[in-house]
Amino acid sequence: MIMMLPLKCIVCVVSLFIGSVVASEVNIVKIPKDQHAHFARDDYLNDMLTKALIRAQYPAEIERVAVHPHQQRNLMSLDDGSLDLYWSMSSPERESLATAIKIPLFKGYIGKRALVTNKQNLDKFKDIKTLEQLSKLSSVQGHDWPDTRILVNNGLNVRPLSNLKAMFALTSQGRIDYFPRSFIEVNSELLELDHKNLRIVPNLYISYPTALYYFVSKDKPELAKAVEQGIKIMQQNGEFDALFYEYFATDLNSLPYTKGETIEIKLINSYF
Repeated sequence: MIMMLPLKCIVCVVSLFIGSVVASEVNIVKIPKDQHAHFARDDYLNDMLTKALIRAQYPAEIERVAVHPHQQRNLMSLDDGSLDLYWSMSSPERESLATAIKIPLFKGYIGKRALVTNKQNLDKFKDIKTLEQLSKLSSVQGHDWPDTRILVNNGLNVRPLSNLKAMFALTSQGRIDYFPRSFIEVNSELLELDHKNLRIVPNLYISYPTALYYFVSKDKPELAKAVEQGIKIMQQNGEFDALFYEYFATDLNSLPYTKGETIEIKLINSYF
């Protein structure tokens, strides 16, 4: 059995000092404080940001602030000064609210979606091979997620909700047929939330082109420049890939997809 990667401990305030800078030169960077169960993706995004600022030689003190549970509200907080940086899947609307650092932080895997279902519903998926067949089943997504519009625009039956735990609960109870979760999220979430009757549908998943970016307040152009510069340095020196696979290689390799037998149902995302 392949074991899950251990979650890394992230302190509430991380101070990054480059060289011998004095305290007055340190930039306060306000980012969201986790409002839900802690998942590997959150540790990864925090770790990536910390390393990118170091590589860019941008002295910063990262301050975590309580935020609203809805993604769109948090992106709007970048405009009023409540937050300096937020991470989110992209969409035209979201890119109008803040500066998107257009480097896909999950290497495209955010758009590859495992189908989580109640184990008693697994038989419903045995003969599904097309989008039309899948559209006859019910799914759930966040009411303000870009994914919701993508799924609906492709003809899938989606129930929008605002609470992540409620989405898993409805799926666990069999009241929803499936809950699409990205390849890099699904194992961490199932382990943390511990719904023992939930399963990943084997040999079937959906995919669509999309990306998750860091979004930076338009009032913080130097921060945006530093984040982009730092990540590009990490891509060039191999740190980016090394960090990604440190967090997610085990999860990706443990998904129940048999080579040559797995059906990928491709959706269209008109923005990408």
